[in-house]
Amino acid sequence: MPDIAVTVNGQQRPLVGTPAHATALDWLRDSGLSGSKEGCAEGECGACAMLLATPTTDGGTTWTPVNACLVPVYALDGQEVVTAEGLGSVDSLHPVQEKLAEAGGSQCGYCTPGFACSMAGEYYRADRTPVEAASAGSATDATDATDATDATDESCPVHDPEHGPNGFDLHALSGNLCRCTGYRPIRDAAYTLGTPDADDPLQQRLAQPAPEPVATDAEVDGARFVRPATLVDALRILQDEKEALLVAGSTDWGVEVNIRGRRAPLVVAIEQLSELRTLRIEDEVASGAEGYVEIGAALPLSEVEKRLDGRIPLLAQLFPQFASRLIRNRGTFGGNLGTGSPIGDTPPALLALRASVVLASLAEGGSGVVLREVDLADYFTGYRQTVKRPDELIKAIRIPLPLATTTAFHKIAKRRFDDISSVAVAFALDIDGGIVTGATIGLGGVAATPLRARATEAALIGKPWNIATVKAAAEILRGEGTPMSDHRASSEYRSLMLNTALLKLYSATVIESKEVSA
Repeated sequence: MPDIAVTVNGQQRPLVGTPAHATALDWLRDSGLSGSKEGCAEGECGACAMLLATPTTDGGTTWTPVNACLVPVYALDGQEVVTAEGLGSVDSLHPVQEKLAEAGGSQCGYCTPGFACSMAGEYYRADRTPVEAASAGSATDATDATDATDATDESCPVHDPEHGPNGFDLHALSGNLCRCTGYRPIRDAAYTLGTPDADDPLQQRLAQPAPEPVATDAEVDGARFVRPATLVDALRILQDEKEALLVAGSTDWGVEVNIRGRRAPLVVAIEQLSELRTLRIEDEVASGAEGYVEIGAALPLSEVEKRLDGRIPLLAQLFPQFASRLIRNRGTFGGNLGTGSPIGDTPPALLALRASVVLASLAEGGSGVVLREVDLADYFTGYRQTVKRPDELIKAIRIPLPLATTTAFHKIAKRRFDDISSVAVAFALDIDGGIVTGATIGLGGVAATPLRARATEAALIGKPWNIATVKAAAEILRGEGTPMSDHRASSEYRSLMLNTALLKLYSATVIESKEVSA
């Protein structure tokens, strides 16, 4: 097996002797690259952000910002990363660094390397398109700093509150926190960035393929990290090693390692298995059965969002509210379901979409794969417990077609973005001629498991979609689940949020109906 190493800022660095549980952040800092900072060690502050070379669908590369504190360093074997040190130098600043300095976007400087890396990821985004001044009826120069002085003015013809005149998506900085600047100068710096020069080395790198996945097997001081080459190899390990821990994006396990000091004797990384990174849409099935959308369990959520491009409106509502862009660049559906957590954001939405989980295990004889499909409503069996056997892994999520016509995802949390939900409610209704002909409601945060609001669904189906029906069903929804009190919310508050969720949905449909008729 070739030497285990990572390419960092263009230089290959070996991982010899590095502990199997080490994160990329700890390894980088131990290697002298102290630009990456540890702020929270759980993926919430972004001070450790680095750029990871990931593949595009056309065979090129994109620079993807990720939290170094959550990535197992051995998961980077054969991969390529850029840290803040690789963007520029004291004598030759990178354009992102220049703009941050000019706008006063750095004070104490602790968060600045992470902001610079996240900002650079957006700077190099291939489809970032500046708004043409002519289309706005203005001679505005998109690189003029004065154009970014009122980014909250929704009447501004050049940009909306979350996108700059240069096409910069402000959500690219989601998950990067700063205590000093108040964010305004950081945003101003982002909105004044131009486009990369043709001779920019990091821009030129994008035309080449991203590194291929590398099979990895490292054992240090009795702990082992393995990246199998194929799905069959992964399943063979699960069959032989019942205590093996599966990780994909590691956005959950990374927290366990950093905050709780958890150590696993055997970690099996599956995030780069091609069999788990598919996305296909079958509108019609030859047998006459319903079509479906199948999403690979290890495909990062950001990639799922991009490929679906709004094809599933309920998920399109969910994605921006799921943690941060840095987390979504690594987090997966398989990981969110694999933990069995009752407060994950994806289970309520997938329950409302009537999704199923495709589980894979090794065939008898060990040469093939056996698949079984389980309705997600039957998948959770208890607190962080599921029907998945130790020798199985989640291969894909399957969402049946056609989709419901009226959908909504309500997340109640203390922050609008980058927070854990107190309550999550997902609706998928079919309303035909003013009558509810179908209803599926998924709930999270109100019981030991995510669940379907079966009683509320029954109270809606066959009834007119009017305020009387909604009020009656809302009272039933209030009593679904067994919410508890904790530091995020009281049980009474959670019940109240369930009660108001359906009324909120009804109000939205009435407003939408009026807008359509107008």
